[in-house]
Amino acid sequence: MQDYQAATDALKDKVILITGAGDGIGKEAAMTYARHGATVILLGKTVSKLTAVYDEIIAMGANEPAIIPLDLKGATAKHYRDMASTIEAEFGKLDGVLHNAGILGVLSPFEHIDLDTWQDIMQVNVTAAMLMSQALIPVLKRSSNASIVFTSSGVGRKGRAYWGPYAVSKFATEGLMQVMADEFENSSIRVNCINPGATRTKMRSRAYPGEDVSLLKTPAQLMWLYLYLMSNDSKHVNGQSLDAQPK
Repeated sequence: MQDYQAATDALKDKVILITGAGDGIGKEAAMTYARHGATVILLGKTVSKLTAVYDEIIAMGANEPAIIPLDLKGATAKHYRDMASTIEAEFGKLDGVLHNAGILGVLSPFEHIDLDTWQDIMQVNVTAAMLMSQALIPVLKRSSNASIVFTSSGVGRKGRAYWGPYAVSKFATEGLMQVMADEFENSSIRVNCINPGATRTKMRSRAYPGEDVSLLKTPAQLMWLYLYLMSNDSKHVNGQSLDAQPK
């Protein structure tokens, strides 16, 4: 499947929401989806970054994106319900959600985990994704073929020392995906996870500050899987946790 090649119009007429769309994998996914015909909704907390991505998408002649400035740490269920209503009013449906936004926190021994850090990571990485998905389900049901993609991690499959709350949040993400996938199995909505693996991003550099980044894949090199799971080619794939860098 790593040889997957999407048609240039694979996402034509699709409306796709990307969280954490201001940089890294989120920005690359937004650009890639737009390039393949989608209308993208860019969600993030830094307006200047979202505006820069918007400008790049317009410059390449793709469909005009929408921007939703939102800090997931402070967002409430009402924020997500209002967002869903706006998307439905503006576009009539939603065909995809890429839950890409996340925070790493601080790598530390278990004994030193700070409660505020723990709660912030759970809020952004798990609770926000749950509340947003819950609010968006009615709009996703208006699509004949909708895809929800969560972002996992290797430390969300096998716990690793010092990764504490981030690792636990990714175990929870895998569980959230599995519950939703099972619940929506016989519907027009499919739910999966992507584990991007070691990638050249700011989050990775914070976790491994001394790493030789030239040895890491770029976000663009992972996009085959992000495209596959949003395209109709994956309409029968549900409840899977897939690696963007298969071993």
